[in-house]
Amino acid sequence: MANDRTPASGKGTARKGGVAGTRGQGRTRPVPNVVTQQRPWGLIAAAVVVAVFAAAVLTYAVLKVNKANADKVTSPDQIAGVKSYDYPAGQAHVDTTVDYKESPPVGGPHAPPPSWADCTGTVYTVDIRHENAVHSLEHGAVWITYNPDDVSKADIDTLAKLVENKPGRMLSPYAGLDKPISVQSWGHQLKLDSAGDKRIKQFADFFTLNDKYTPEPGASCENPDFVTHPLVAGQDSAAVGSGSMPSAAG
Repeated sequence: MANDRTPASGKGTARKGGVAGTRGQGRTRPVPNVVTQQRPWGLIAAAVVVAVFAAAVLTYAVLKVNKANADKVTSPDQIAGVKSYDYPAGQAHVDTTVDYKESPPVGGPHAPPPSWADCTGTVYTVDIRHENAVHSLEHGAVWITYNPDDVSKADIDTLAKLVENKPGRMLSPYAGLDKPISVQSWGHQLKLDSAGDKRIKQFADFFTLNDKYTPEPGASCENPDFVTHPLVAGQDSAAVGSGSMPSAAG
């Protein structure tokens, strides 16, 4: 029929389908690359190492502090073997030799000012005059003595390390000492057999310039003239030192 404009069966469908198919099968977008995130194992390992090292350092520091505190004393009775004697302040100044009750002496009459033995971390190689040493004890010094016949050179070096560069301390040999080592402060004494005994340091750390156990706190412990020309045990009294040196009461 001339007026029948209906497309032949299938053509329209094919075209329509073709168009639809073309649209449906057009270019597709490329699939984006998927990047797998990697864990920074190297950084994690380094952080763990640093943390372990820091913990080890902290633990070591705590152990050191605990050890130091374990050896620290707060009263004389915490140091085994310490003997105490009653020597009040205001002892006489004398030019004569003194027959002390204790050996080495720990108090009593002593050399007049300014002839105290230098006690600024001083290591003497002679048996210093006892009367001058006692004056230093009055000023708060700790006096470490040893029997030169009973200790070795290594022992003396060990004792010297406790004295050198320590204000308020001095070391000297002491002839006839009944123990290898004896440590003195004013009114207190400790005798020992070994230079490595930790009680020596405990005694020195506690009593050195301790105001509570010092008749003249703040008095000078310096006398460079005595270092240069020390008086020795048994020697006659002599003025050694500068009168300009400060002293609380002499």
